[in-house]
Amino acid sequence: MTRTTPNYPSTQLFIDGEWRPGREGKTIDVVDPATGEAIGTVAHATRVDLDAALEAAERGFATWSETSPFERYKLMRKAADILRQRADEIAQAMTLEQGKPVGEARMETLAGADIIDWFAEEARRTYGQVVPARAPDVTQMIVKLPVGPVAAFTPWNFPINQVVRKLSAALAAGCSIIVKAPEETPAAPAALVRAFADAGIPAGVIGLVYGVPAEISEYLIPHPTIRKISFTGSTPVGKHLAALAGQHMKLATMELGGHAPAIVFDDADIDKAVKVLSASKYRNAGQVCVSPTRFLVQEKSFDGFVDAFTAAAKAVKVGNGFEEGTAMGPLANERRIPVLESLIADAVEQGGELRTGGRRIGNKGNFFEPTVLANVPTDARIMNEEPFGPVAIINRFATTEDAIAEANRLPYGLASYAFTRSTETADQLGKRIVAGMTSINHNGLALPEIHFGGVRDSGYGSEGGSEAINAYLVPKLVTLAA
Repeated sequence: MTRTTPNYPSTQLFIDGEWRPGREGKTIDVVDPATGEAIGTVAHATRVDLDAALEAAERGFATWSETSPFERYKLMRKAADILRQRADEIAQAMTLEQGKPVGEARMETLAGADIIDWFAEEARRTYGQVVPARAPDVTQMIVKLPVGPVAAFTPWNFPINQVVRKLSAALAAGCSIIVKAPEETPAAPAALVRAFADAGIPAGVIGLVYGVPAEISEYLIPHPTIRKISFTGSTPVGKHLAALAGQHMKLATMELGGHAPAIVFDDADIDKAVKVLSASKYRNAGQVCVSPTRFLVQEKSFDGFVDAFTAAAKAVKVGNGFEEGTAMGPLANERRIPVLESLIADAVEQGGELRTGGRRIGNKGNFFEPTVLANVPTDARIMNEEPFGPVAIINRFATTEDAIAEANRLPYGLASYAFTRSTETADQLGKRIVAGMTSINHNGLALPEIHFGGVRDSGYGSEGGSEAINAYLVPKLVTLAA
């Protein structure tokens, strides 16, 4: 696919069914990470805009919560179809603002439509329960009701995916929602919201705002209108927002950082492991919360794996996301470059081996070399801090116990990976690795129909599968005597 959209769509707020600028007229520049040049603006919400969004969300909830699940299902399915029809256009804007290859941007958009479809179906399956009573003239029912207006906070690495999971779950449950989307990548989330609006979702059900993240979160979360929050982002920020939600007794879903182990045993299909894991590592320039980061390879296979993985890293074509053959675009933010350089330098100073990469590419745009480090000691910063970039760390292990101990050493617990032909080993890993997700012999994460979420410092709650809608529902007992 080649670039067909020469102009970037500057983005407005969406409040009470209308696209509009911020009341104070403030805007934020949007920068193309491939060139470093400003390409457009996004409206900056201030408190007066947030008050309007909150008032609209209250009215929207009153309307939407009384809309039948079947009607919600029909409107959501229509939004999914609209999103599919606009996938090419949306992908162009996403690549301009985020940098990922345009083919990946299109796939993300189409996957977003699948997520909407999944939650649309779940809207019709919010089953309650009839509990047998102790007396013959009593009926006891547990019904599930929408929790109320929701505030969602999403990052820039997957501008459609991170919003659509929260938005779709909330709408399926009958909640209204205010989305604070990322200022770095505002056009793609706006296009997603536009698909819902054009499908006929009533005014006030969806709000979309941009601005200073801390100011918006610290105003929305304590506000009495908001009954639940959902956040995707870093662990430190997530802990702060979870604490704020707790102070006000708000329900919360937290999808936070990770430092995913990828364990490769001697009995594994090494060629397959290299192919799958290298593709996963350098997807979206490593800016993925579930990206494999600590590669643990059993001793006999270590040297061969490192050589093959290094060759795969060197073969990754880095470039503008609109260029044919580009496999990895730029980092979305220039501020990540010095962070990665510092982490890599520290690893080498601690005795790690830089096998390839480790540097910025050129002086225009945020391009960074696919990087491989080997034999890095565990006290190096990169072994303990999430790099969130295209850096693979490959260390060796001797026994299964050693591998599991290292996998569980950090307080994170989001994704984990393993390659082995042993069903006994696979069974042990599935039970003993402390993570919300373990994918063995393939990359099988993030489908709409399966659980997506972490434990420990990686957060709590699910944004996929049949569990996800429950975070937006509250059970209520209704007991009736004749």
